[in-house]
Order: sequence, then structure tokens, then C-alpha cells
Amino acid sequence: MAVWELDDWVQEHLDCRWFLKRLSGNDTQATGGHQAGPYLPKQLLFDLFPSLHAPSAENPRVEFQCTVDSHPAVLRLTAIWYNNHLRGGTRNEARITGWGGSQSVLLDPESTGALTAFAFRDNGSGGNTECHVWVCSDVIEEDRLEEFTGPVAPGEIRTWPDLFGQTQPDAECWLPVDKIPEDWLLAFPKGEDILRKAVELRPYSALDIDQRLLRRLDCEFRLFRSVEQAIEFPRIAKGYQSMEEFIAHAQTVTQRRRSRAGNSLQMHLRYLFQEEQLTEEKDFTYNAISEGNKRPDFLFPSVSAYRDSGYPNSGLRMLAVKRTLRDRWRQVLNEADRIETKHLFTLQEGVSRNQFEEIQAAGVRLVVPKSRHHTFPQSVIPHLQTLESFLADVRLLRN
Repeated sequence: MAVWELDDWVQEHLDCRWFLKRLSGNDTQATGGHQAGPYLPKQLLFDLFPSLHAPSAENPRVEFQCTVDSHPAVLRLTAIWYNNHLRGGTRNEARITGWGGSQSVLLDPESTGALTAFAFRDNGSGGNTECHVWVCSDVIEEDRLEEFTGPVAPGEIRTWPDLFGQTQPDAECWLPVDKIPEDWLLAFPKGEDILRKAVELRPYSALDIDQRLLRRLDCEFRLFRSVEQAIEFPRIAKGYQSMEEFIAHAQTVTQRRRSRAGNSLQMHLRYLFQEEQLTEEKDFTYNAISEGNKRPDFLFPSVSAYRDSGYPNSGLRMLAVKRTLRDRWRQVLNEADRIETKHLFTLQEGVSRNQFEEIQAAGVRLVVPKSRHHTFPQSVIPHLQTLESFLADVRLLRN
């Protein structure tokens, strides 16, 4: 699809309630599981279809029409609340079924990782809700959609329009205004400051590095949003003199969110490496030039060792960092010429077998938090590294 078609789709559905997510391997059946299509939380479905929340009925359901506009298809879907836990069973989950089987782009393993927008419009006839879906075909469409909505991380379900405060407060990491440092309210804090606060609130020193990273990323995101709300909501409450003024403000907020999403993962990893007793410029180097204008995220043991022609190639490692894969993984192939195997850390929840084979054939080794391995095909999981195991390999370089 052309980007202008996506732009038209966005404009046409501005009056809808949007939910955005990146399709996981479980969503697309890349893992070979039995889940019948994209997962949306139970409470979200109850909000969209109030009649679905009917405890007195066994497995209540609601039918509705859905149009997949990006890959033209009209579907008749069914939202079901499986509620036998109320009758002595164990099941308590809600699902949407009827996505069209293997012919559906939403169940295509090659769609794993694709940014997808679900736009729901209440047609005013007793809760019957019209649904439109756009599955981004490539990173160009994804980047364009995120220009409207802000970044969407793997494992996250985002609401849009999202006018500050949609994120649910968290007792540890959502700061009320009176707990936010005064200087943060005067000038939006730097990413490093929010990261240090997240570590203070969630040290989790007893957890392994994979778990620590994910817990802190979640905390840092909530901190960011609580500060954003405290600063920006009063500005919204004052209103705007023109549409141009509103758009300029919205663009500023969206750009800040994109900047945070682009840098926070690298910052967390850098901090964790130091926390794991790796010394910067001795055991690793962050964001240094390897050759020409090539700048890998992390070099091990250091950029000076990399530039030393007498240092053996077998003792060098690199780690690129990409929240999502799709075609973005190709960007690491031209980094750090001396290092044959490129390690790539990602938060993406799964890949198709075909894409993994292509990644593997190109000499890229995926590093994925342990808790996300189950979203990858069974045949792929043995070839994944955890962050913990990657660091164990790096520590051997010291010897």
C-alpha cells in the first residue's frame, strides 16, 4: 500500500477509538499455537461490547463486522468471553474469533512484528461496534503511522488518541505531581534522569538481567508518562487559539515520545552492563565509530581493541539494539566489519520461520529476553540467546 493511502485511512477514522499493537508470534500463529488471532485484553473487549460482560450466561458472545482495509477483506467476527471459572472451571479469558484462517493477513506468520491499528466506531445502535483494521506492510508504513500515534513497543497495547494519562498509574512508578522533582516540572527531565529514578524505584538486584531490564523499562515508561501528564495536561486544559497551535503542541509531544523510544533501551543496557561490573572502555564501548561512519551500539571488549589490528577477531563482539525487527535487522549487517557474527538484541515477540532463516543466514544472532522466547517458533527457540547468556560470553573475553 502507498503511504498516502494510510494517511487517508487515518483521516477517515479519526473519530474512532483506536488500539495499536505489534503482532506477536502467538497472534499470527507463527508459534504453531492454537490462539485464534490477535489478543486484545478482556477488559478492553468488555468496554467495547458491554453486553459481553454477562456473568449469568455461559460463554457470552457478540458478533460484529470488521473490515481489514490494508489487505481488503470483510470479516464477521465474534467476541467471546470464556467464563467457565464461574461454574467450577478454570477458564476466564476473552477472545475474538473468525479472522479468516490461514488466508488472513492477521494470521500470517510473515506479519509477526507488524504494527497494527484496530479502529472501533460505535454506530449508536445498542453497542454494535464497527471495526476497521490496518496492518502495516513495511517499516515505511510503520514509521508513518507512528508519526500520528507515537511509538508502539512490542508487547504493548496503545490507545489513540491518547491525550496524556491513558497509561494506568502504578504505585511504584507513576509519580503524583507532589512527588515529581521541582526541576523536572520546570524543564522536562533528560532520559538519563528518568532512568536513574526507575532504578531507584525498581532496583531488583536479585533478579537476573533479563527480568531486571523488562521491569525497569516498564517503570521508566510509567515515570515518563506521569511527568508528561503533569507538565502537558495543564497546557491542554488552557485550550488553543488555533488548530495550528494544537498541532504544533501535539507534534512536540509525539517527537519527545519518539526520541525516548529511540534511546531508552540502549541507555538501560548501558546501565545494566555497568551494574554487572563491566567497565566502560575496558569491557565495552557504547556508540563508538568502528570504521567510516559505522557506529554499532555496543562493542566488546572496547573500541580500542577493535581498532587494534593485532587484536584477534575471535575476541571481538558487537551488540546492535532494535526494539523491533522486520526489515530493520538488515541495518546491522554493515556494522563492525571485523566481526562476522552480529549479535542483535530485540524486544520483538517472535518472527516467522522464514524471516529467522534469513536472519540466521546473514550471520545475525538474536538476543531476546528469556520471558519472550515462548513467542518464537519452537524450532527457533534453541537458537536464541538471552541477555544473561550473551553477557556470560562477553565475560569470557576478559580471560
